[in-house]
Amino acid sequence: MIEKVERLTLAGMGQMPDGTLLERVLPGEEVEVQVDGSARIVTPVVERVKPPCRHFKSCGGCSLQHASDAFVGSWKTSVVERAMTARDLPFPFRTLHTSPPNSRRRARLSGRRTKKSAMVGFHAKASDALIDVPDCQLLTQAIMDGFPALEALTVIAASRKSEVNLTVTDTLGGLDVLVETERDLTGQLRIELAGLAETHNLARLAWNEDVVVTRKAPEQAFGNARVAPPSGAFLQATPEGEAALVAAVLEASEGAKRVVDLFSGAGTFSLPLAGQASVHAVESSDEMLETLDRGWRHASGLRTITTEARDLFRRPLEPDELNKFDLAVLDPPRAGADAQIATLCQSNLKRIVMVSCNPVTFARDAGALIAAGFDLNWIDVVDQFRWSPHIEVVGDFTRK
Repeated sequence: MIEKVERLTLAGMGQMPDGTLLERVLPGEEVEVQVDGSARIVTPVVERVKPPCRHFKSCGGCSLQHASDAFVGSWKTSVVERAMTARDLPFPFRTLHTSPPNSRRRARLSGRRTKKSAMVGFHAKASDALIDVPDCQLLTQAIMDGFPALEALTVIAASRKSEVNLTVTDTLGGLDVLVETERDLTGQLRIELAGLAETHNLARLAWNEDVVVTRKAPEQAFGNARVAPPSGAFLQATPEGEAALVAAVLEASEGAKRVVDLFSGAGTFSLPLAGQASVHAVESSDEMLETLDRGWRHASGLRTITTEARDLFRRPLEPDELNKFDLAVLDPPRAGADAQIATLCQSNLKRIVMVSCNPVTFARDAGALIAAGFDLNWIDVVDQFRWSPHIEVVGDFTRK
């Protein structure tokens, strides 16, 4: 039976009238559901395009390459809009920033030994099948050029039956690789791995929780500072996406002299903000704060940055602590920051800029701020996870 696709879910799946979910379809298309659960496109819509990557049908790394850039941008904006309107909130959308192809500077890949060598790639969607991706259109060229090193590491780290996880980051000093494996790190293995890092010109190589060798500083540029985040630590996915987020935060922070950066990480926002204001960075990870502090101390032209290790979910900053600042910046995980938002609402703060990777929790937290007397001046949507359903949002709030 031929039916029309009604809409895309938040996961980018096409939903049919009976609730059936299908991959790689678009709203308005007439499709026939096959026995294996796939869709045969009977009548495509004009938004359908030829996927730019030849691995699209097999690889689980991207899910929206069959849609035009214009459609994806409009759909991602509509996801944010629906999250806001579901709570009767305003949606002052301003602009959309989309990262270009081959700009993803950090990836979590899998490696598996083969009879002759090893394979490194992404898993097929909802599957254990590993897909080789020699022509990936997502990752930076430096990461693609590093696949021989990742394959060599897989030969060492993986058994015949087990896979290994390889988190690779493109840094200013070269590739930073974290290998997660069941194999124990021995003295002889350290020597072998150090030689491999030298042969393949890796900046840093870590084996589970141990850094084996650091040949070059695996640094990122955060404003005028250079920081080397811990192996496998959180990092914005693309330099272009990070630049868009930072530019929005700096614009919303203009004129502030004392800023508190909540969920600061290694200083993505703290260090650029320190070019115009003193900053107090709060983060649960001591290691991330130490990284931030080192970056600040070795940079020039920055104002004071102080740090505080604190679990903001269990122990958010209280109103009297927040009242010391002109502005709060917060970039919480996907769960949002409801506990911290509650104390922000009770404080005397007049300005807040919130970054979020989840439109649903962004809308929830924005609703609390608006109910407490804040206006939402604008929203920027940042699509740095190109061809995926993931969305990031920046909102500028001022109290009436």
